[in-house]
Amino acid sequence: MTHIVQVDAFTDRPFAGNPAAVCVLPGPADEAWMQHVAAEMNLAETAFLHREGDAWRLRWFTPAVEVDLCGHATLASAHVLWDEGHVPRAQALRFLTRSGVLGAVPRDGWIELDFPAEPTQAVTTPPHLLEALGVTGTVAKNRLDYLVEVADEGVVRRLAPDLGRLKLVPARGVVVTARAGRSWDSRRRRAAGSTRCGAA
Repeated sequence: MTHIVQVDAFTDRPFAGNPAAVCVLPGPADEAWMQHVAAEMNLAETAFLHREGDAWRLRWFTPAVEVDLCGHATLASAHVLWDEGHVPRAQALRFLTRSGVLGAVPRDGWIELDFPAEPTQAVTTPPHLLEALGVTGTVAKNRLDYLVEVADEGVVRRLAPDLGRLKLVPARGVVVTARAGRSWDSRRRRAAGSTRCGAA
């Protein structure tokens, strides 16, 4: 029986972080069906997985379209695969995606993701972007998203974007990031240092 799990990524408490739905399937599913499920879940992304050899085929859907890459839904997918016993907790995961092979490894109670590097370039800040985020920062863009670097991780943690205004930004999504403070160990920095807050 197929079921859907909602996971709050990038947080250590309920009803916080960045929610994603995860649906582990017995095999490939109809694309239109996955899009309908994602629309009904009405979250930034819904992840659909099925086993493919020694790896997992992973696809991400917003309520409107399929996307090439999604960090928080990949993190949520790894959590569900280990938590529900689909794979042993110590086993590294390989995900086959539209952006290539991605990896996830459990490390000391954390999940370390291996994603492709997406080079950025400086751009003119699009209208509405910083106002929608309620921050100031340096803006760049990669193949997929705008990236906004803010002063510190506290700004990232307090982020409360105006999603209505963010929809006016012509991009798949926006990543807000900052250098972590010295009081954080390196794993906490990777987990808390950035958050994605929009999708087409």
